[in-house]
Amino acid sequence: MAIWLLRRSRRDLYDLLDFILAVPQSRLAVRRLYLAGPEVFRRDAGAIGAELKARCAHCGFEGVYPLEAELAIGDEALSRRIFEANLASIRACDAMIANLSPFRGPSADAGTVFELGFAVAIGKPVFAYADSSESYASRVAQRNGPLRKADGRLFASDGMSVEDFGLTDNLMIVEAVSAQGWDIVMGETRAGFEECLRRAAAYFVS
Repeated sequence: MAIWLLRRSRRDLYDLLDFILAVPQSRLAVRRLYLAGPEVFRRDAGAIGAELKARCAHCGFEGVYPLEAELAIGDEALSRRIFEANLASIRACDAMIANLSPFRGPSADAGTVFELGFAVAIGKPVFAYADSSESYASRVAQRNGPLRKADGRLFASDGMSVEDFGLTDNLMIVEAVSAQGWDIVMGETRAGFEECLRRAAAYFVS
């Protein structure tokens, strides 16, 4: 960079300075992305978090990864501190990338879903990805047996109706993302995360 500058004329350097000064400071600042998802429950959560943050840095972002996996479990006071710390992190970030892959059931991780809703409620853009494009109703049927149709609705073996909008998860989850102008990225999680990074980059330069 220093050699490049030395080779520029004074006019070139003035033009470069004018360009930098004309760009709003908000465009120059490093954007912070809260990385929500069930990865924090994995045994190798720390390594996964480091990898996700490195990918963020490669794209010019700062990734903020929850650290629940590194903390002791079972302390009621500690659980409150984790809750408050995560909300503070979401507030301090510019956007969120959320992994909405099914987790321990037909739907996304409950904690991630709460964080998504909180981020949307306070006006943060949320980019999301998931590893399954199957409909929510199909996944419920796989886990609970065939669904039966009655009065124009689907019912599971427990007698409760099942959402049948053809969406990949509960409508409040899917619509929370699509209402912002984009959809949940479907497919392999690594590729999905990278696509969310590209979308975030495009969002902040628009």
